[in-house]
Amino acid sequence: MEGTPDYPVNRGMLCSKGMNLHHTVNDRSDRLLYPQMRPNRHMPLQRTTWDIALERAAAVLRSLITRYGKDSIGFYISGQCLTEEYYIINKLVRGFIGTNNIDSNSRLCMSTAVAAYKMALGEDSVPLSYADIELADCFFVTGANPAWCHPILWRRVEAHKAAHPGVKVIVADPRRTDSCAIADLHLPLNPGTDSTLHYAIGRLLIENGDYCPDFIRHHTEGFLAYRSRVFERTVAEAASICGLEESDIRQAAEWIGAAGPVEPV
Repeated sequence: MEGTPDYPVNRGMLCSKGMNLHHTVNDRSDRLLYPQMRPNRHMPLQRTTWDIALERAAAVLRSLITRYGKDSIGFYISGQCLTEEYYIINKLVRGFIGTNNIDSNSRLCMSTAVAAYKMALGEDSVPLSYADIELADCFFVTGANPAWCHPILWRRVEAHKAAHPGVKVIVADPRRTDSCAIADLHLPLNPGTDSTLHYAIGRLLIENGDYCPDFIRHHTEGFLAYRSRVFERTVAEAASICGLEESDIRQAAEWIGAAGPVEPV
């Protein structure tokens, strides 16, 4: 299996997860090959048949519904299901069991992004192109670990930085992930303080004049409200809340402010 060399997104590269999936599928030593069940939670799992396993699952669900009602059952499903699989599971949950308690990673992950894009940009549209990777001077990675989650795009970031050592990479994450391997600055902020960090950086960009008044005037709204919000807390206070050094936040803002606009060459 190989990628298409002239495809504009992956340029012939393949995601390491998909490329090695056949090893997982064909590995018979470290994956579940048949149903297992235990009479109660204190006993070890024992091999059983599909008929017995399905009958047991149905019996448990039926007993819970009888005792507590249909809404006592909830399903959390994968965001990688095929359309037909989504249809079948929704038939089971809504059509047969009769509950609306079903959720998936598709909603928890992508729907939040949709809401944020609509609030920030007015529509559910990513305002960048993959080609902008090779035009950027600074990358601010927050709330993500693209080295694992988006390996093909991250290879492009790595290659761009290798070819242009002056490119800065800032990673804001409580963990030291694989994405930190090429980071010039890692901000191990306290969990749940992302907005505080972003406001502090926004304050510094405004204080240092590292923004474009013409662009804000002609293409945005709500800037005065945003400016008021980010100035509610000092950078030192934000650093204390985030568990970061104030100097590191100022360094991040300096690199972001010094980066040039992404313009085609």
